[in-house]
Amino acid sequence: MNLSRIDLISLRLFVAVASTGSISKGAARSHLALAAASKRVGELEDAAQARLFYRHPKGVELTPAGHAMLHHAQALLVGLERMAGELADFAGGVRGHVRIWANTSAVTQFLPEQLAEFCAGHPNIKIDLEEQMSSDTVRALLEGRADVGIFAGNVPADGLETRKYQNDNLTLITPKKHPLARRKTVAFADAQPYDFVGLHQTASISALLAEANSASAPIRMRVQVKSFDAMCRMIAAGLGVGVLPAAAAAPHMRSMGLTSIPLSDEWAKRQLLLGVRSLSALSAPARALFDALLP
Repeated sequence: MNLSRIDLISLRLFVAVASTGSISKGAARSHLALAAASKRVGELEDAAQARLFYRHPKGVELTPAGHAMLHHAQALLVGLERMAGELADFAGGVRGHVRIWANTSAVTQFLPEQLAEFCAGHPNIKIDLEEQMSSDTVRALLEGRADVGIFAGNVPADGLETRKYQNDNLTLITPKKHPLARRKTVAFADAQPYDFVGLHQTASISALLAEANSASAPIRMRVQVKSFDAMCRMIAAGLGVGVLPAAAAAPHMRSMGLTSIPLSDEWAKRQLLLGVRSLSALSAPARALFDALLP
């Protein structure tokens, strides 16, 4: 198998043919003559030593080998586009690039002001921010897909160097007319008899609730969603109560007719962590951002 014979024009043609189901349409999309496109598809199959398309009177269909090649071809082309974009940034005067992944608590509560201040002082550093679950953020740091990460302290982070970032107090969110709504504080156990609206089970808050759950009163999880905003909307609709970071939930209280009640449980006072794979291996721009985010 001689994959070194595959060029980018042929690779883009292959993706175009696969997406249109037609060599002629793929050729037109790639601005190639039909004969030239057919030859390139044949050369791709020779290089891969496998048949990539089933030919039919009405078009073509990917073979199993074709599906495998499509997956890698798309990933390769996306990577090339990202590389071109980053190099264009450097050509335009950007002298640094930092990838930061952070959980929703950090993105909604702390990072907007911090990143605005950092970017004002470092106009030549480009920041790519991705809002991700804490467990995914840790994995991205370990795999080198992120330079700096912010995640909940209850998530295992073996192999990373971490520092304390911010405190993140959790609160019980209820509709205003809920039986618990008039309390000044509430223990999580007192809320367990009620239906709950929660985040996806891989979210760090969901893990905390599972640990806090007593065997005698299991959580009655009625709805699971993917965002804080969706949780608040479901709670406002009367589908249950939920646990969220106090500051992240605050903007929704008045507009959605909700009440926020501080949880008295010790685990509800959680710590967010700032993490990297190796402080000594950080680029100068990434280290500058890391230091700026420290409390």
